[in-house]
Amino acid sequence: MRSKVNTRTPAGSTGSSWEIDRSPPFIKRQTPPVAIADAARPRPDLAAASLSSPRSPSPAATATAMGTANGEQPAAGTSSDKLRHVESMSQLPSGAGKISGINAVVLGESLAAEENDLIFPSPEFSANALVSSPKQYQEMYERSIKDPSGFWSEIAETFYWKEKWNPTEVCSENLDVTKGPVQISWFKGGKTNICYNAVDRNIESGNGDKIAMYWEGNEPGQDAKLTYSELLEKVCQLANYLKSVGVGKGDAVIIYLPMLLELPIAMLACARIGAVHSVVFAGFSADSLAQRIVDCKPKLVITCNSVKRGAKPILLKDIVDAALVESEKNGVSVGLCLTYENQSAMKREDTKWQAERDVWWQDVVTKFPTKCDVEWVDAEDPLFLLYTSGSTGKPKGVLHTSGGYMLYTATTFKYAFDYKPTDIYWCTADCGWITGHSYVTYGPLLNGATVLVFEGTPNYPDSGRCWDIVDKYNVSIFYTAPTLVRSLMRDGTEYVTRYSRKSLRVLGSVGEPINPSAWRWFYNIVGDSRCPISDTWWQTETGGFMITPLPGAWPQKPGSATFPFFGVQPVIVDEKGQEIEGECSGYLCIKKSWPGAFRTLYGDHERYETTYFKPFAGYYFTGDGCSRDKDGYHWLTGRVDDVINVSGHRIGTAEVESALVSHPQCAEAAVVGVDHEVKGQGIYAFVTLVDGVLYSAELRKSLIMTVRNQIGAFAAPDKIQWAPGLPKTRSGKIMRRILRKIAARQLDELGDTSTLADPGVVEQLIALSDC
Repeated sequence: MRSKVNTRTPAGSTGSSWEIDRSPPFIKRQTPPVAIADAARPRPDLAAASLSSPRSPSPAATATAMGTANGEQPAAGTSSDKLRHVESMSQLPSGAGKISGINAVVLGESLAAEENDLIFPSPEFSANALVSSPKQYQEMYERSIKDPSGFWSEIAETFYWKEKWNPTEVCSENLDVTKGPVQISWFKGGKTNICYNAVDRNIESGNGDKIAMYWEGNEPGQDAKLTYSELLEKVCQLANYLKSVGVGKGDAVIIYLPMLLELPIAMLACARIGAVHSVVFAGFSADSLAQRIVDCKPKLVITCNSVKRGAKPILLKDIVDAALVESEKNGVSVGLCLTYENQSAMKREDTKWQAERDVWWQDVVTKFPTKCDVEWVDAEDPLFLLYTSGSTGKPKGVLHTSGGYMLYTATTFKYAFDYKPTDIYWCTADCGWITGHSYVTYGPLLNGATVLVFEGTPNYPDSGRCWDIVDKYNVSIFYTAPTLVRSLMRDGTEYVTRYSRKSLRVLGSVGEPINPSAWRWFYNIVGDSRCPISDTWWQTETGGFMITPLPGAWPQKPGSATFPFFGVQPVIVDEKGQEIEGECSGYLCIKKSWPGAFRTLYGDHERYETTYFKPFAGYYFTGDGCSRDKDGYHWLTGRVDDVINVSGHRIGTAEVESALVSHPQCAEAAVVGVDHEVKGQGIYAFVTLVDGVLYSAELRKSLIMTVRNQIGAFAAPDKIQWAPGLPKTRSGKIMRRILRKIAARQLDELGDTSTLADPGVVEQLIALSDC
């Protein structure tokens, strides 16, 4: 029999079990232990205490990077292969000895200016950090790799489980397609609920009156807040309503909402009753929304009538109406649309309405009880679906499960941001993306944090809005995208320096690699040269941070994601899948599983295996390129497949090409990514028109609008180049390598074009590149 981990038994246990329908079936995973502090009361001493069990330190653990407090030089030694990333830290610069060409900068003392600057945490910051030294990190990392089941089980013990997992089978996995179906599981058989752990548990530990969420509206002066107790009441009311209309464990619910408090409330309500939420970014078009509805077949759609982004109103309900019409044409009928009346954007009487299908949130949800029984789910039961772009054009339904994801988001949030109970945390991401799932909703609330939710845009009414909000709420942790940083850089420092920002303690970057100049501006101007930057690398598929600085543990290099998080084993391989040691560049892969890993692509396990595990058998292939420098720091170099990262949004080239070709005057299209000063990458489209159609500015605008309407404004091409033909091999394959060079104006790097069916097309494209 499985024992209960916690003697408290919340009301409403149903005890029912539900398995994901997987083909082939999922596999089990074994789990690891390190102690994470109680989500409501994180304790900096706990991490160190978890390492107190006697064991012989490995060479990697004693080879302390950057020296220890007593100034000792790192000890010599050779680590095992799987710990070589820890071993590499023995070569990092230390206070005991300089490395030539490196400039040391201490937080708060001087500006980061040189390409090779090392930014050291101040002694005061490190002294109070959860991970305060390379040695502590090394010990924790080493244990997470050598004893993953023990490491993560100790963390799991700090959460509430209705039934405990089998301690002999914490993790089960197969990542090698040559040895059978790819399968991953963690804590199989354990029964828990992420909503209970994120909300109820904080109330039970005495934090019911603590602010769970602040909300800042689109217009300055629009604001609201919810304590943990108030949040629970609203979650329970919606959960009870969902149950009343037949939504139950395993049912899908589409959420198409802007950043109102009702968005995380809806996510938590679904999780509370075991329903599977699928949040769709409220910037996607009706066609994109319809695709997702058809794929997951939800019981209902939750939306609002309208939202304002800056001064521009967006009629979300109209988009949903069109999507539901389209999905019905494809055989999926949704009979209920729960609509929140967003009075600041549109009046109720101006909203288009279908009485037999549409229901106002305020008319029904508020009538339900403020207590709702918890549906206890297996750790491997689905928590949510989140669709991400793929290179085939069809969005991929990334499926995350409950138990491992819960532990991983909570743990990564806590350590990567050095979270303290007094922090006010603001992540600027939308919950329509994975960042909003893991680091707006679940990760922070699981730690009992106070979260800021922002509905508006960062440059409305002017480019000082972010810093006005920081001062208004005394934000101490600020997590945003390099795109926003570059945009604000362009607007000038005066918008930053007119505000205090003294409350800021830790900064963070997400979505794409941050270039060193933007990193320095973020550090020097926004953070006043005193706030470390957690430059995180991770993906929708990983669920949480994979490579990230720990703010008080080691020096940072502008633009580098630095070192792997606990339990993560990154490797760099060549084209043949051979691991490369030391200073190198190649394809970034991950050895072994981690608790936050996604388990499948919904309804398409074969695509899951083909996309992520077949390229390099035995590894998870990230699709990203990576360089590792001589000091062991990781530098992400961007996508190596046909996915473009625009402002942190992954956009499949095939999706954009498909939209362009749907235009009646477009015969063929090829899309590539190109460097963009603000967005990181921009979309560059080569378009071949139907015979007889003339180039025109109006046609170019029409093509762009076609993409905007079918996918969304964020996928609109930045440049459309007319192409009388495309460079193809004799077999018909488009040579995108050549298109990338033309788009980037790297004309001296075109390489061999002799294999093309018509080499002359290259000269034509070059001649038209400025048209």
